[in-house]
Amino acid sequence: MTANTVGRLCFRNVNALAPMVRVGTLPTRLLSLDYGADIVYSEELIDIKMAQCQRVVNEVLETVDFVAPDERVMFRTCEKEKDRVVFQMGGMGAALLSDPDKIEAILRTLVKGVSKPVTCKIRILPTLEDTLSLVKRIENTGVAAIAVHGRLKDERPRHPVHCDFIQAIAEAVSIPVIANGGSLDRVKAHADIEEFRKATGASSVMVARAAMWNPSVFRSQGLLSVEEVMEEYLKYAIRYDNHAFNTKYCLCQMLRDKVESPLGKQLKSAQTNKEICEGYGLQEYYTKTQAELQARREAIQTNHNHPNQPVLDGDVTTMHVKFERREYPGEFSPKMFLLEWSRKENLEQPRYETVQRSQDRAFQSMVTMTGKKYRSTLWEKSKKYAEQASAIVCLRVLGLPEGRAGEEYSGLVGKRKREEKSNETPDKEDTTTYFGARKRHLKTSENPEDLFGVGLQKTCSAWDY
Repeated sequence: MTANTVGRLCFRNVNALAPMVRVGTLPTRLLSLDYGADIVYSEELIDIKMAQCQRVVNEVLETVDFVAPDERVMFRTCEKEKDRVVFQMGGMGAALLSDPDKIEAILRTLVKGVSKPVTCKIRILPTLEDTLSLVKRIENTGVAAIAVHGRLKDERPRHPVHCDFIQAIAEAVSIPVIANGGSLDRVKAHADIEEFRKATGASSVMVARAAMWNPSVFRSQGLLSVEEVMEEYLKYAIRYDNHAFNTKYCLCQMLRDKVESPLGKQLKSAQTNKEICEGYGLQEYYTKTQAELQARREAIQTNHNHPNQPVLDGDVTTMHVKFERREYPGEFSPKMFLLEWSRKENLEQPRYETVQRSQDRAFQSMVTMTGKKYRSTLWEKSKKYAEQASAIVCLRVLGLPEGRAGEEYSGLVGKRKREEKSNETPDKEDTTTYFGARKRHLKTSENPEDLFGVGLQKTCSAWDY
């Protein structure tokens, strides 16, 4: 790992799409990557709102969505931008510049608490001395790079960018500096990006408004017409089911002074992506894409009706499994079956990690077995049920019995009981199975760990495990 890379993301000698509210959604990010951007930042999202979101794998769109309690998709990403997208998390914005202690504390917490590279974006302070003091403190937090918008907090795009400040910052720190703020008067085409880099002495350049108006600014072969770019943008918006109002907003930014043209007026009056497509002559593309998505939706639903079809979500194997207690009438739970199998095969015991969703306090668990992870995509009402569901996923993928009603007897969990019966006296109370330790026996046992081989925090029955 070199000094200017963290993980797979490199922030030196790159052209990046800047974080822009309402603009930096998935269609714009993907289009920018198509045209040559190296890294794309999402729109700025409030950390408090994101903390309330549920992570959802959208199998139809082939995306990962972060969905708010009111069902709004706050952030959507896909495989195409993996390792090139930066999630922009916002707090108090430029107002935070007046509290460098808080800036430092936030960044140190993030750098220490997450495994991904952390970057920071600031505006300059009124004096160069104060600006350099701040960026050195930021560098010492361990961030991977710092982006600098070369304007004061109160300055607007019509004010000239302070290239001299950015240059001084680039000379003062060892981490990559990403120059930002040149769209209006300096960056109008791809060649201008390199000129802005040279003028600031920065490692990289972050482009905002110029990319908002025409994402092909990243294209080394030159700008494409806005009409062609808008059509390509709209195709991504349809493919990834972008919200119609966000689609309208981004297209209006590309139209700029043509927003009152016949096309602009038709765009503003449109209420759905379908109506927007009509204005651009993309009805056939819309119809075809919707048909493809519907076919995929029906195929997925068919797979859901056959729960033995696992889906890989990153490095986790998932299935749509809900634990129904009545379907497991025996005294042995799926977790028990999995534990007994691991012991029988002399493997490390299954390890469970459970999270709770804040909005409805539901639980979801992931089990790790022989280095592989398994999880149900469904949320359960209790931690115990969530763990049982993850165990079921693992057992089904491995082709092992799970104790479900009507399942053919495997003898897996009864083996120890049979061995004990053959080696011990036929005293009923002394022939407790390894898995079948009943609650009454545990209550009288002096050391439950002797029965289960694990540290127990409370007396429990086989089903409590």
